[in-house]
This record gives sequence, structure tokens and C-alpha cells, in this order.
Amino acid sequence: MATFVYEENLHIDAPAAIVWEVITDLPRYGEWNPFVSRCQSTLQPGDPIDMTVHLMARPQQQREWITDYDDGHGFAYRMKPVPLGALSSARWHDIRPDGEGRSRYQSHFELRGWMMPVVRGLLGARLRAGFAGMNAAVKQRAEALWAQRQR
Repeated sequence: MATFVYEENLHIDAPAAIVWEVITDLPRYGEWNPFVSRCQSTLQPGDPIDMTVHLMARPQQQREWITDYDDGHGFAYRMKPVPLGALSSARWHDIRPDGEGRSRYQSHFELRGWMMPVVRGLLGARLRAGFAGMNAAVKQRAEALWAQRQR
């Protein structure tokens, strides 16, 4: 089955608890996140995650479903699959301590299905840019919060 994957592993100069705070403080996404400017969810498996995503010229509303939640470490969600195996997605965030005052953040996104080559052709570069922008913003926000709290 055809798969498109975008994955980035970042070392962040802030404790894992700070990075966790950044990615789970959904109401504040609009303050720092250039890709997902609005996000609402309980983060509980089975519940929806509603987002405003900046992928096209106009922001789009996106609803996906929480599949996993590991308090302090990560969460995952996926779109409702398109019938007949045409398209499905998976997205997860994973945070782990990486020494004193540092953490490792893994951002993973994948698309699968026979329609994936069409979606990749139309949106692949925009998806990569969107996730890269969000990941850089997670790092910047976490490091800024950590620096502020150390003062």
C-alpha cells in the first residue's frame, strides 16, 4: 500500500513536561502554531479533535479522532478512513526526557491508501511545510517557556 510519511525528531532545550504542556494546551495553539490555529479536544481515545488547519489559501476545518493518549508522553489521532481503502491518516506526538532539562519530541504524520499519490501530489509540499512550521514553533515555545520559568 502506498504511504506518505513526514517525521521529524527534535531535541528541545526544555524538560519533557514543558513540551507536553505546549502540545496539550490546545486553547493556546492560536498564539504560537502557524499550521493549526485552533484546536479543541478532550484528548481521550474515541473523542474528536477539531482543528483549524492552514493548508490551503483559506483555513480548513478538520475533524479527526483520538486513538491513543499517554499522559505526559504523547497522543495520537487519525482521520475517519475513506471507504475502500482509498485514504487514511495517522498523526502522533511523542515526548521523552533527553538528559537534564532537555527532551526529544517526535512528530509523525502518515497517509496511506490508493488515493495517497494524488493527495501527495496536490498537498505534499504544503503538508511538509505545515508540519515543519508547527514543529519549529513547538520547540521555540517550549524553550521560551522554560527560559522564562528559570528566571
